[in-house]
Amino acid sequence: MEQRPQWLKWAVELQALAQAGLYYGHDKYDFERYERVREIAAEMAAERTDLPLEKVKELFCNETGYQTPKLDTRAAIFQGEKILLVQENDLRWSLPGGWADVDISVGENTVKEVREEAGLEAATRLVIAIQDRNKHNLPLSAFGICKIFVLCDLIGGSFQPNLETVDSGYFSLDELPPLSTEKVTEDQIRMCFDAYHADHWTTLLD
Repeated sequence: MEQRPQWLKWAVELQALAQAGLYYGHDKYDFERYERVREIAAEMAAERTDLPLEKVKELFCNETGYQTPKLDTRAAIFQGEKILLVQENDLRWSLPGGWADVDISVGENTVKEVREEAGLEAATRLVIAIQDRNKHNLPLSAFGICKIFVLCDLIGGSFQPNLETVDSGYFSLDELPPLSTEKVTEDQIRMCFDAYHADHWTTLLD
């Protein structure tokens, strides 16, 4: 996997330091300095990407408090030797999932995403892996993302079109459709198959 370039490491570190300073600081002049450091970090990221500065600020500078990774949960649901995938609006496919909401647990979020994106009711069984997204998915993210893959059992339900997905289906490992690889790769799906087949799976941890 491609490593995060040094300029992006510096920009991320500057943004994290500035965010902590804005949260824990007390002096109004220091706040001005921290705000400027944060702006410089955003300008560095915008300069080297195709994103406009305002979009970078939205993604990069929209939180308060100590900088921590965002959580992305992904559900692995099987029927026989096939895994459930959902088709997104860009017609690529992914495991059902998304950002974890602040007011529910990781398990509850996984079940909610399956319900919203696939129209199915599911029950969590075990955590397959906890991954640093930048070690497995491209393009590299300017902020930290922790991906949590959860093996789930299907309870019932059927697909309903919604704002995020247009279709769903079950696919074998050797017939995967075009994937939304920034969200899930073939290697990550293979990992889910390995967990599904294992008698005693040990959670993988980056």
